[in-house]
Amino acid sequence: MSWGTELWDQFDNLEKHTQWGIDILEKYIKFVKERTEIELSYAKQLRNLSKKYQPKKNSKEEEEYRYTACKAFLSTLNEMNDYAGQHEVISENMTSQITVELARYVQELKQERKSHFHDGRKAQQHIETCWKQLESSKRRFERDCKEADRAQQYFEKMDADINVTKADVEKARQQAQMRHQMAEDSKADYSSILQKFNHEQHEYYHTHIPNIFQKIQEMEERRIVRIGESVKTYAELDRQVIPIIGKCLDGIVKAAESIDPKNDSQLAIEAYKSGFEPPGDIEFEDYTQPMKRTVSDNSLSNSRGESKSELKFGGKSKGKLWPFIKKNKLMSLLTSPHQPPPPPPASASPSAVPNGPQSPKQQKEPLSHRFNEFMTSKPKIHCFRSLKRGLSLKLGATPEDFSNLPPEQRRKKLQQKVDELNKEIQKEMDQRDAITKMKDVYLKNPQMGDPASLDHKLAEVSQNIEKLRLEAQKFEAWLAEVEGRLPARSEQARRQSGMYDVQNPPAVNSCAQDRESPDGSYTEEQSQESEVKVLATDFDDEFDDEESLPAIGTCKALYTFEGQNEGTISVVEGETVYVIEEDKGDGWTRIRRNEDEEGYVPTSYVEVYLDKNAKGAKTYI
Repeated sequence: MSWGTELWDQFDNLEKHTQWGIDILEKYIKFVKERTEIELSYAKQLRNLSKKYQPKKNSKEEEEYRYTACKAFLSTLNEMNDYAGQHEVISENMTSQITVELARYVQELKQERKSHFHDGRKAQQHIETCWKQLESSKRRFERDCKEADRAQQYFEKMDADINVTKADVEKARQQAQMRHQMAEDSKADYSSILQKFNHEQHEYYHTHIPNIFQKIQEMEERRIVRIGESVKTYAELDRQVIPIIGKCLDGIVKAAESIDPKNDSQLAIEAYKSGFEPPGDIEFEDYTQPMKRTVSDNSLSNSRGESKSELKFGGKSKGKLWPFIKKNKLMSLLTSPHQPPPPPPASASPSAVPNGPQSPKQQKEPLSHRFNEFMTSKPKIHCFRSLKRGLSLKLGATPEDFSNLPPEQRRKKLQQKVDELNKEIQKEMDQRDAITKMKDVYLKNPQMGDPASLDHKLAEVSQNIEKLRLEAQKFEAWLAEVEGRLPARSEQARRQSGMYDVQNPPAVNSCAQDRESPDGSYTEEQSQESEVKVLATDFDDEFDDEESLPAIGTCKALYTFEGQNEGTISVVEGETVYVIEEDKGDGWTRIRRNEDEEGYVPTSYVEVYLDKNAKGAKTYI
């Protein structure tokens, strides 16, 4: 089966067919190219998707990935990133092994096809030229034969006419002979050209065209084979990444199988466990005895004068209600104080009492009286306001010993801090060792450097190590205290930590008396102090209007007050300042000297002039 013998007369159709084959090859190249673009786009989208859901560094999300379910999700993201990489490999391999190679082959194919059809057209033009020569010699031979025939007829006519002279007859005879000779020459020439044409035609149809068509056939078959190889390569390139993609999917399955709900539950306990015990039972209060109530050991209104054997608010290993204070607003309202503000100091120099006036003791009213008043009047939330005020002043920043946290969370934070300090100490020690070795090298080889130049750096590193060790010992002591290995710190140790500024006035029974000074200090026992500190943010939802208070009037200092406690502000006798919060019943007024100076002064130390048009201002007669 050969195109040269079977398709010897289909030159034009073969030209169209081979061009169609090249078009098919270019179409396949375009298909593969678009497939590579899709693979790249898909890989890019997968990578962006994986990156989008990756946990952000140094954020809360990083802590969440301690849970096995989150770890499985993170493993899925990482595997999808590798999965995307395999699609990039497919794209790269298809581009280099199919698209580029086929594009180069198409250019070569076009050149080869052009060369073959050029040879075919050349042979075709040659046979057409031979055919034209044959036709020309044939027409000449025919013309000469006709001329010779006419000349012969004219001679015979002249020879038969008796009236024609002999010379004319002779001339006609010679003319006839010449025409016959020319016809014979044309015949010979035509015969020769005919033989030559037949030879050329035989060569054309049996040698030249078959050879050219055979080459075109081989070229076309190579093109078909190349397409088949490319299709096979197309599939193999996909098949090559299947094992790796399978490993990615196996990794996802393995991550899913590693999810441990029990472990996640334990991690949740470690993350949120406060270490407090649930509140104990509330004892029955007998109201059959008038004006006398049985004080519950677990009541929020326990007096600080009670013995330590009794249950106290915030006491260690006792029932505690303060973590739920937002949920027990009724109890707080029922225990809010009902007493007049403290009287002005008797001395003309009230600055001698730097901590301000103390509120007198007052026995608590029966619970039924408080409840009736609560039901028949507006709730008095100044206790909440003052409590929030003290807490916000005292907890403006996180305490160094994390005493604002529940015991278990505090232990974890302290342990984390100790580990960080130990790492820093080890880093500084490695640096010290390196400097020491360098100094030894300088001592042995003075030309390399001056050993004395390293003394300052060595002393600085040693000093840093000593500071870090002291810091680590401080946190280890706090950690040991939390874990129960050491006794509770003394009041002096608490003051050294810089986070406790506590006064100890006589025990009283009201909420206002519990927070005698506006700096938020509480007069509970030292063991209770760290537990009573509730983050001020717990109250922000209820009292957002406490921020950036506007001036509601002015006041004039009647006496000089030296504000030595945190949250208070000093005033000089006769000084006029702005009032931004009036006395809420606790004996303190909040004032502002300028944008950066504000605080509390005893109400009895100033004369207040409220603006009647100010929001929330009261009218005094």
